Amino acid sequence: MHDNDALLENLNRLADPTAAAAIARLLRDGSDAALAAVNAISFAAEQQLPEDTAIGALLHSARLGLFEMTWNVVCPSCGGILDANATLRGVRQDTYHCAFCALDAEPVLDDTVEVSFRVSPRVRRIGAHDPDRLGFWDYHRQVFFGSAVDFPDAFAELAERALIDSTELQAGERIILSLRLSEPVVVLDPVTHATHTIALDGDLTNERQDLMLVFSENRGRSTSDTLRPGPIRLTLDNRTAGRVLPGVFSAGDALQALIGGRRPFLSGKRLLSNQTFRDLYRTDTLEIDQRLKVLSLTFLFTDLKGSTALYERVGDLRAYDLVRAHFRILNVIVAAQSGAVVKTIGDAVMATFFTPDRALAAALAMREAMDRFNAERDTDELILKIGIHEGPCLAVNSNDRQDYFGQTVNIAARVQELAGAGTIFATEPVVQHAGSIRLLSNLQVRSKRCALRGIDEDVNIYEIA
Repeated sequence: MHDNDALLENLNRLADPTAAAAIARLLRDGSDAALAAVNAISFAAEQQLPEDTAIGALLHSARLGLFEMTWNVVCPSCGGILDANATLRGVRQDTYHCAFCALDAEPVLDDTVEVSFRVSPRVRRIGAHDPDRLGFWDYHRQVFFGSAVDFPDAFAELAERALIDSTELQAGERIILSLRLSEPVVVLDPVTHATHTIALDGDLTNERQDLMLVFSENRGRSTSDTLRPGPIRLTLDNRTAGRVLPGVFSAGDALQALIGGRRPFLSGKRLLSNQTFRDLYRTDTLEIDQRLKVLSLTFLFTDLKGSTALYERVGDLRAYDLVRAHFRILNVIVAAQSGAVVKTIGDAVMATFFTPDRALAAALAMREAMDRFNAERDTDELILKIGIHEGPCLAVNSNDRQDYFGQTVNIAARVQELAGAGTIFATEPVVQHAGSIRLLSNLQVRSKRCALRGIDEDVNIYEIA
């Protein structure tokens, strides 16, 4: 670790010192499994850190070279990694198939794209850096499953109950397993993500049954056979260019218990709405033709009332300084509510938040901050108009930066256009969010049905007085 002291000193300077110290301990004392895929949300809970503080520190760590950031497409059922990428650009728009669950999964930034952090091999080598040397279970824990899988405390005991037999086959090798089956089984290879389900039907037989399974470069194959209970000679043939690790598992409850529960993880959606990420990774954008679905994202638009008149009244230089000061205030508030400024358009701001209540909290804080700003200068020159809307959208590349597209964005912008001076207008999905209801409990809210420019149907708009 001595060679990394300079990097850790830089981390301590750039990130929260408490979080930086926790990362230094993890790098020094953490197990290989702990360092193979650091779950930022779990790390924050374990270290009793605010989530955004932990995320920010890990992002700075990755930028310094202490960790490598991985964008994983995960199966929403078992949590297995269907595809791992060094950047967001590697996430394809294709449908991914989990052979283990016989499930097709679309890459959705909300819940099937997770971001984890693996220690850099230059800092400390772990088993996951040489996956061909990992044992059977270590490969599953460090490579096959994502950071959202919460392995049970009784993992070793459950593993023995679920696993019937396993083997390791180098490229070109073949092996025969002699088994006696009394229950359905699943043959799973975590390297090629191939599965073969063997169902049982009919009376018990003492006659040996033969079955051959071939592992190829065709990842994610899912096949099945039905045999009678009794003896089976299972031939496993590795026709890939590397090692495979097939295991024969009981298809019962023990296998499901082995996978464990789920824990919160850092989603692609949340990271794209993190200001530290946008500041540090401005060039880590989507490809020009890449479009990734987001099921729910909250957009906040602001604009200044009468900014043109402001320039005429106080002059360009004074107005420019005021507008820049207002941007700085809004940026701080957005980041404090786990949001990110996507772009500024003239005097307007477009920001995103991963939940509606955080956007609403930011809007309320913005209005209060602008009131204080004006009171300190004995003026009313900077008056905000704010609009908020939540819904699905697409993450896209626009002008070489990550942006968003869709009707949700359009509606949020139009809602802001309706807002009067000093008012916050929000749509029904925003004010009905559980967290928003708590924020609005002591505020006056008026609703009305409004027509929005370019939107076919009228929308319920709530004015937060």
